[in-house]
Amino acid sequence: MSGKIWFITGTSRGFGRVWTEAALERGDKVVATARKLSSIENFNTKYGENVLTLEMDVTNEEQVKAAVAKAHAHFGKLDIVLNNAGYSLVSTIEEASADDVRALYETNVLGPLAVIKAALPFLRKQGSGHIIGVSSNLGHIVLPVIGYYCSSKWAFEAIHESLAAEVKPFGIKVTIIEPGAYATEFGTQESLKFAAGLDIYADFKQQFFARLTSFERGNPAATPPSLFKMVDADNPPLRFNLGSHNLEGLRAAYAERIATWEAWDDVSRAAQGESK
Repeated sequence: MSGKIWFITGTSRGFGRVWTEAALERGDKVVATARKLSSIENFNTKYGENVLTLEMDVTNEEQVKAAVAKAHAHFGKLDIVLNNAGYSLVSTIEEASADDVRALYETNVLGPLAVIKAALPFLRKQGSGHIIGVSSNLGHIVLPVIGYYCSSKWAFEAIHESLAAEVKPFGIKVTIIEPGAYATEFGTQESLKFAAGLDIYADFKQQFFARLTSFERGNPAATPPSLFKMVDADNPPLRFNLGSHNLEGLRAAYAERIATWEAWDDVSRAAQGESK
């Protein structure tokens, strides 16, 4: 089921680059976007008319609208809109400033929303389309030191779940991709921002990053066949794990939550009061 037309954000590195190249290699067409056009110009040399490269910062709403409109006009259709751009903020909850958190949400939440809102009129008119958002297994569980990043993915998950119900009548599908740990550039300085630190957390953060180095990381190059199987399905899932370790962690996290709710259920029910 090749021949699809993709609009992908954040294609200069990581999953965005891997998936862009894989889609083009299988014969699809791709609108590849990045904040700096120079970082993706080599796509044009290699893939010619099958790729359209556009400079686009997801936090610039007008630029997003123009890019989506140009993409649709260029290829005449958009089958898959894949929001991949994002970054992580390294900070304890106490350390980050309001501006730090605001900037994170501008890219990780409001940026994808701008792309979705720009694309929806085109997808509704054609009566089809697949909106895909790259979240994380951290959209369900939380780690310290990157709690604000996790929170952006929890918001991202809720928005996409609501969106899925709202656009289903128009023939539009929604999937949230939830990767585990992968050996991408996501953990590099270009994909991380650091809040001003407090000395009292220095040891805690050092221990946290030491633990991170022990995580088994998947190979990004192994992901395209699974991605394509999902996008080619007649009924793709709302949530789609990438990697072999996510499910066990999710089972443990939700089992713990349910056990806590059940342990306090009598107290919770007592707060209901008499029916009126």
